[in-house]
Amino acid sequence: MKTPINKIRNIGITAHIDAGKTTTTERILFYTGRKHKIGSVDDGTTEMDWMDQERDHGITITAAATTCFWQDHEIHLIDTPGHVDFTVEVERSLRVLDGAIALFCAVGGVEPQSETVWRQADRYEVPRIAFINKMDRLGANFFRVIDMMSDQLTTLPLPIQIPIGASDDFEGVIDLIKMKALYWNTNDQGQTYEFCDIPPAMQDEAELAREAMIEEISSQNDELLEKYLENESISEDLIKSAIRSGTLANVFFPIMCGASLRNIGVHPLIDAIVDFLPSPKEVPAIEGIVPNTENVEKREPTEDQPFSALAFKVASDLNVDKIVYCRLYSGVLKKGQVVLNVSKNKKERVMRILQVHANKKENCDQAYPGDIVALVGLKDTTTGDTLASQKHPLLLENIVFPKPVISVAIEPTSESDKSKLDSTIQILMEEDPTFTMEIDKETGQRVISGMGELHLEILTDRMFHEFDVSARIGNLQVAYRETIGTISEGRGKHIHKTEDQGIYGDVILRVEPLPDIVGFEFIDASNETQIPPFYVPTIEKAVKISMLNGILSGYPVQGVKVTLLGGSYHETDSSEIAFEAATAVAFDNAVRKANPILLEPVMQIQVTVPVEHAGQVISDLNSRRAQISQTEDEGQMEIISATISLSETFKYTTDLRSMTKGRGTFTMEFYQYQPLPPSKLNKP
Repeated sequence: MKTPINKIRNIGITAHIDAGKTTTTERILFYTGRKHKIGSVDDGTTEMDWMDQERDHGITITAAATTCFWQDHEIHLIDTPGHVDFTVEVERSLRVLDGAIALFCAVGGVEPQSETVWRQADRYEVPRIAFINKMDRLGANFFRVIDMMSDQLTTLPLPIQIPIGASDDFEGVIDLIKMKALYWNTNDQGQTYEFCDIPPAMQDEAELAREAMIEEISSQNDELLEKYLENESISEDLIKSAIRSGTLANVFFPIMCGASLRNIGVHPLIDAIVDFLPSPKEVPAIEGIVPNTENVEKREPTEDQPFSALAFKVASDLNVDKIVYCRLYSGVLKKGQVVLNVSKNKKERVMRILQVHANKKENCDQAYPGDIVALVGLKDTTTGDTLASQKHPLLLENIVFPKPVISVAIEPTSESDKSKLDSTIQILMEEDPTFTMEIDKETGQRVISGMGELHLEILTDRMFHEFDVSARIGNLQVAYRETIGTISEGRGKHIHKTEDQGIYGDVILRVEPLPDIVGFEFIDASNETQIPPFYVPTIEKAVKISMLNGILSGYPVQGVKVTLLGGSYHETDSSEIAFEAATAVAFDNAVRKANPILLEPVMQIQVTVPVEHAGQVISDLNSRRAQISQTEDEGQMEIISATISLSETFKYTTDLRSMTKGRGTFTMEFYQYQPLPPSKLNKP
């Protein structure tokens, strides 16, 4: 039976690596009856981490979708990766989700990747509940994490629970809405729990915390505010209503806590998904552009609206060519229906509609607004494409993905393996937009690029084992960039005379560096008498093409503002081709005089090591040109934060394990491009 749209929740779980996302998801699936046994990340028996590579590495690599039911609500849940190399999975998931659970480790708090995914959720204005996990760990500190959220995320945390104890003394939680203590039964894997009176020693603390919560949420409900000011009793329903209003408006974020591995705190978290996160009807109607017009149109999440959906993920499958994961925003989709891929202007037939549970799939005949389903039969659809009714097409906003920063050469071991390698790379590029392949013009080698060393390691491992490709892997290569250091001008002329006709293009450009060494700007400051306006788009396009190959080492150019100052044209001999050629010469001349600079990708790195090994690790980081910004003690561990050149991190995993006897870990994410030091100029 179809679930009413107001009882659907499309949510994701996001966090820093090793915060316990998959463990928490396993408990949610167990307590909602979706599965009958709790899986373990350590044992490789989790439902959502179903890929071999995920079980081998003990991390989530691909966003897995599932559906479960709680209190007559249908919850579509996506467990996203925490490792920065797989940020594409988080980005595309948040694009189609209505709400999210943000997990934080009670020991580590706001870590680099948790900050990254929080900002991603901010960009899509996704309402969130925060769950502070691992309260049973040594060094757990609930209130420190809340302070970190306020300071580092510049957000307003709203504790609706406080913990009873911490570390080995963590026993349960105090619900500030009910003003009751909750304790879980350890004998039945936490399936049952009981409400008790708040421990006398914590009564004052609980009352102060509840007072702070009521004061914060009173702005969301006039009736509650009046009762609060008059010091009258406030009902549980009124409190929940105010919390829901503020959460949906992203005014504040409810904070809960627990220890998923010990089965503590997950039930109230599932309740909170239903109570505080939005249904598809409670988020703003999706907007898109009507093709071939500039008209913006909204689609409400109702069945009587024309069909529209966004393809947010493509996955290969052993039984069919590929599966396309879609979020339906409006209308009804039926099995066998022909839809329009608006992004590519191609018709596609939906052969099957699948309800997905990790890598298990169930057939269904129809899909409705708010549903997240997998479609079979779409041959040309890729990530970010819009699917819509043929009669009422609408183009939704695409998903923007970061550019790869690291590359490696890959070659088939024999001529017969070439086509298999190429087809496998094509499949993986369709699945993952941050994975790309180019042919090196000089060597003819295939060069694959990704978001990090682990990213490429996982992808090449999949090629060998999942697709049975035989290939050789070269050394890792950094994706350098080029920019300029000063302002300069250049002129380019492309003038030829033949017997039949003349060719005439003349362009003057000024180039200047942009402050943050990112982006590109183009300004037309020319006079119409020098260059007619209809040639200006051609010149801008030619500049962009020229920027793909810098003059130092052929790397793409960025962080440049280009101004078209003028030039000249001929009434009969000028053409777009002539101005393209002239622009390429002008840009080359200007850049050569503008102190061209080679840029290298710099990463933010956070290394967690036992205190006794910290000195050696810091010394090693210094030898790798790292700039250490902070060191922080966390019990027996020390957390070292720094920025480091990507080229200095190759094989760091092995070196760190060696230095710390296998106990050190690190996470890393892209920070920015910076000029390569002169001493390294001959070594990219």
